[in-house]
Amino acid sequence: MTDASARGPQPRRGTIQRMDNVAIVVDDLATAVAFFVELGLELEGEATVEGSAVDRLLGLEGVRSDIAMMRTPDGYGRVELTKYQTPSSRHGDPSAPTNTLGAHRIMFAVDDMDDILDRLRPHGAELIGELVQYENSYRLCYLRGPAGIAIALAEQTG
Repeated sequence: MTDASARGPQPRRGTIQRMDNVAIVVDDLATAVAFFVELGLELEGEATVEGSAVDRLLGLEGVRSDIAMMRTPDGYGRVELTKYQTPSSRHGDPSAPTNTLGAHRIMFAVDDMDDILDRLRPHGAELIGELVQYENSYRLCYLRGPAGIAIALAEQTG
């Protein structure tokens, strides 16, 4: 047995380190920030991005966008909210069913489902289906927020 094999599997080069953030394009940045703040995320920072590097990165021309980086309370997860000034954003179907190809949702673990739902409703949150008890382990729901953003909430019960 060689020294390398005695130490166990060696990490591969070029692997990911972590998931950094999920980006969501919105039509009203302030409304989306308020929604995620009410959910419990913290506003980490805001910026306007533009220039040839941004154009080349995104494969668009004349990009100017405002972004707000939201951080989960544990400090590990981030949601980047983006409002394009130019070029204007293409409209999708904000009420597309959750099984639509390419559809997305972000799931958050919560400690008081009822409180969070009560706080999010004034910010436009609407249940997609129903709040359900899944076996004896979780209360779960899907809801839509600003710009049709789909999020899921999970409260551990068991």
